[in-house]
This record gives sequence, structure tokens and C-alpha cells, in this order.
Amino acid sequence: MKFSKLSKIVGIAAILSMALVPLAACGNKSASSSGSSTTITFWSAPNPPQVKYWKQMATDFHKKNPNITVKVSQMKESPTSEATIQSAIASGTAPTLSENITRSFAAQLAKSKAIVPLNTDSTTKSDMAKLVTSRNMTNTINSWKFSNGKQYVIPLYSNPMLVGWRLDELKKIGITTVPKTYSDVEKVEEALKSSNSKKVVYANPYSVDPTAYQRWFDFFPFYDAASNGAGFINGNKFVGDKKAGVETFQFVQNLYKNKQFVTKKTTDPFETGLSLMNIIGPWTFPNWAEKYPNLKYNDNYTITNVPVPDRMANATNVKTYADAKGVVLYAKATAPQKKAAIKFMKFVMGDVNNDVTLLNKTSLLPARDDAATNKAFNAYFAKNPEMKEYAKNVPNAIPAMDNANYNTLQEKLGNEGWIPAVKGQKTPEVAWNDMSKAIKGEL
Repeated sequence: MKFSKLSKIVGIAAILSMALVPLAACGNKSASSSGSSTTITFWSAPNPPQVKYWKQMATDFHKKNPNITVKVSQMKESPTSEATIQSAIASGTAPTLSENITRSFAAQLAKSKAIVPLNTDSTTKSDMAKLVTSRNMTNTINSWKFSNGKQYVIPLYSNPMLVGWRLDELKKIGITTVPKTYSDVEKVEEALKSSNSKKVVYANPYSVDPTAYQRWFDFFPFYDAASNGAGFINGNKFVGDKKAGVETFQFVQNLYKNKQFVTKKTTDPFETGLSLMNIIGPWTFPNWAEKYPNLKYNDNYTITNVPVPDRMANATNVKTYADAKGVVLYAKATAPQKKAAIKFMKFVMGDVNNDVTLLNKTSLLPARDDAATNKAFNAYFAKNPEMKEYAKNVPNAIPAMDNANYNTLQEKLGNEGWIPAVKGQKTPEVAWNDMSKAIKGEL
């Protein structure tokens, strides 16, 4: 979960550094079993609300399963939580389960056979199938499956990336309908120009930053929408949709050339009204409540899908990128420990009330198909109506690629394709061709 641009950078940068460090004090034994009792360990994300949530789940579970003890502790994040996990694996002190795992990091762990393929392992596959059904995430989990057909991650939460529009600023220039297509966005651009406004359509200084994770918050939401979630890299294959990619590059390049896509350093451009559009994650709203209480949902701003090419004007269920993480089971666990671990996860995720608790404690959207329609969430959405739009899009949100080398691949995406396309240094087609060639070479 992230509450500001700084915390977004710190939090997501954590998945990019993979240096190994000693595990120090949090190096618990993965699990132990004695007679008819079993002890397993669970590492929570380094976020206090999530630690509290998992400790509550462990306590509730133990009351109904006194022969299984779940020891919950917070994973270290120095230098990164990923480095801590890798160090623990190397030293034989990995937990039984941990959360805070992206699909891309899971690909690294799977490559080294450090985690269990839950849908094929003889001990877990039956219960994994039941878990997917009981949590109602049959559709949501599809995009988490790896290219080899294996399912290594139990999705915990999914934060779709959606677009915010400043309704008050649109109204000032005579726009009364929230833009849905590229042409709609161009009309906003034309209205701003004709009114001699100093405002712009889009401002994002991080869009010309080559750091790999930045592409999750600019290129991928636009591309996933334009390609209807066609995929980009599937395992070790580049499967990018060229038509959608070129359209995406052309869209942002046109805005940039017309000085409607500002990449210079600015502070909170959307919040201050400089930028009429922005890509927004649900972690934004707690920060706004403190810093920008004047921003009111469906009053001076709204949340909607990412704009799509004109050919998709009538599209429904528009796809987008998901800032999403889940739980993995580490391969060193014994058969009794695996059984205890999957039983714990079925207990946690099989009861929608536990997901209500997750949402209330952490503001993380449970990765389930009915996140927007299950009546159990009604009270939360009544208090947080802006979050319901995100809940509606959980099944349409696509998590990170399943390639262990995602960091290098996304740097090539930025350096060879996205950034030169945005700046007009290459035509959209040349940018796409150069980028795909570089990525294929790396793959």
C-alpha cells in the first residue's frame, strides 16, 4: 500500500534491488512439526496495518485449529524486503509463507525453485482449487497464471491503475463529459488551447525517468487498455501487440508535442489543478484526506478507465495494470507444513468477512471477482465511494510480467521505446520496433 509519490517510489523501488544481506533477528525457522502439532511461520509485508491483520488471522485460525500454530512476523525491508527473502532462502531460514510478492518477483523465486507451484503440487493443488472458488477469484486469478500454466502466487490484493479527471477544470473549458477515447482527450486539449489556459491535459515528471518500475504507472496502464490486455512479455516470449503499442506511443507523443504532456518537475500537478488528468492508485486517497481535503469525489474530480483508441469507443471492461501482490509458499516446507499452510490460507480467504477486515485495516482491495458487488463490502464503499470504481476493475487489472529479468526488460522498454516516443525523438513505429528488438535480444 502506498500513500504518496515518495512512498510509492520507496515501496516499489524495493522490488528492484536484489542485494543479499544477513537476515539478522527475523530469521525464524521456516516451520516445525512435532507429533500431531505443526508450527508454520508467516512473514507479513513491512506495513504495520498488514502485520496487525495477519496476527489477528493467525489468532483466529489457532482458536479453530489448536494443533496448528502460525507465527507471524514483519519481514525486514533493509535494504529491501526482496533481498531479505532471498537471503533467507540462501541461508535456509525462509518462512513457510510470505506475502508482499509481485508476479515478477515470484518469477525470480520460481526460476530458482524456491516456491511451490500451488496448482500442480500434489499436497496443495486440490485445496488451491477450492480456495480460488471459495474466495470467488476465478477470473481475477487468470492473469496471475504463469506462461507454463503454473500458479505460484495466491493473489491477496489488486490495485487497478485508473485515471482521475478534474471535473471542475473540465467544466471551466466547456467539457461536460468525462473523456473515454483519445479523440475525447484531444477535445480537452483543443479546449484548453482555445481558452488560453495555463493548465495542461497531463503532467507526470516520472514519465521520462528510465527506472524500470515507473513503466507500471505510465506505459502499462495505457498499453493494457489499448490492447485489451493482450499481454506484453509472456514468460520468455515478447508478445506485445504492435498496433496497440504504436497507438499508445502516438497518443502520448501528440500530447507532448502540443505541450499538453508536461514532464518537467512539478509538485502534485493534479491535486493543484495544473493537470486535468492523472493515473491514480487507490493509495492516493488517504493522503488527499490529509493534504487536499478540498478534493471531493464526483464533485471536483472523478475516477474512470484509462482512455482508449477511438476504435474501442464502445469497449467495456477496459483493461489496466494492477499494482498487485500475493502470498507464496516456500519449497523447503515439509508435506505437513504445506498442508497446514494451505489450510491457513483457505481459512483466511474463504471467509469474505476476513477480506472486509483486510480492506478496513489496510485499504487494500481484495483480489476477488465480486469485490464491487459483494454486499459484505457495502458499508466500506458507502464511506469510501471512490474506492468502488477500483473494486469494479479488479477482474480487469493485469499484474506484472512473469519474467525474472523484468527489471532489465522494463528499462529497455523505457529507454528504447516509451521515453523517446514521448519526447518525439523517434516516430511511434520506430520506437516500438527498436524497443521490441532490444527486448527480444535480452530474452
